[in-house]
Amino acid sequence: MDISAFFEPLDDGKLQSSQNKHPLILGKIIRANTARKGFPELKDVDIAIVGVNEDRGTQENEGCALAPDYVRKHLYRLYQGPFAARIADLGNIRAGDKVSDTYFAVKKAVAQLLEQKVTPVIIGGGQDITYANYQAYESLGQIINIVSVDARFDIGLQKGENLHHKNYLSTILTHKPNYLFNYANIGYQTYFVDQDAIELMEKLYFDAYRLGVVRKNMEEVEPIVRNADLLSFDLSSIRQSDAPANTNASPNGLYGEEACQIVRYAGMSDKLSSIGFYELNPAFDTGEQTAHLVAQMIWYFMDGYYHRKNDLPDKQIKESESFIKYVVSIRDFQNKINFYKSKKSSRWWMEVPCPPNLQRKYNRQFLVPCSYKDYEEACQNEIPEKWWQVYQKFV
Repeated sequence: MDISAFFEPLDDGKLQSSQNKHPLILGKIIRANTARKGFPELKDVDIAIVGVNEDRGTQENEGCALAPDYVRKHLYRLYQGPFAARIADLGNIRAGDKVSDTYFAVKKAVAQLLEQKVTPVIIGGGQDITYANYQAYESLGQIINIVSVDARFDIGLQKGENLHHKNYLSTILTHKPNYLFNYANIGYQTYFVDQDAIELMEKLYFDAYRLGVVRKNMEEVEPIVRNADLLSFDLSSIRQSDAPANTNASPNGLYGEEACQIVRYAGMSDKLSSIGFYELNPAFDTGEQTAHLVAQMIWYFMDGYYHRKNDLPDKQIKESESFIKYVVSIRDFQNKINFYKSKKSSRWWMEVPCPPNLQRKYNRQFLVPCSYKDYEEACQNEIPEKWWQVYQKFV
């Protein structure tokens, strides 16, 4: 399928608005889809920017469809950094006659990018676009993990509702066939979350990390993000003083620097293959502050991407010389836990026993990213929570 038909070319004049003609600013490096240049070739591209002009799936944040060009204005003025970027900007996906048409276009575009080993960076629209992103993996037959940075869980409780930005997760959970193995929320704020939803997370053995826990030790966020195939970032998870461009913005939330750190972790993950930034509403963006922040977040994602270590373990890890293996026996527990530490990056993984008949289906799931803290817990006869969550899904 020719995905170029889904995209609106960018305004060449707006892209050249910066007076800086330095050859290393991103505006000079990114291969943009314009009427003059045409749709870019993807042969040698690592990352593709995908704008989405759609906000009919938002209930209270109409206007977020306009976000992509505001982000580009600031992104194109940033310098490349210590990496040789190979980035294309495909333009903006046109809003379809129905919102489902837009979802279809996002699904097809992202699926083709994934097939070509290109990482899509989605900008614009509500977080309901995450569902279309998820469907792209379904078309590839790939079971995935989703990480959402969000102050809420977005689990709609009313039956029969159309898909929107506050119920997209429940739509994913009920979708058949289901290709979701694990979901993790980073930064939820308890006063925004129904207690029944928290209990549902526990019953499904999903991971949810309160804002205070996240901010207390940002390094522990890294293995959570490293386990994701898809990361969905709701900008309302950032405090209003740092990112005002959202009708659901709150006084509390992540700082801008913390948001940049999270997406840099995402970029460094060899497993992560798509990321989306949602809910930016230019109508509320004082001085275009949020658009500028998202541009910097994308820069940090790129920086992480070009510092990947290529040390994602696989089922042959037991014979690999690139990892150090540690075996921990836990008192009164029948299973030993195998830990693996990468010699390249010093990052940790732990092996969760998976029944032989499920290993082919879950071949990317039973080696779980963890931290040295998890290894320490096991050495103190405590089963790491991440290990236990995954183990329960196999038994």
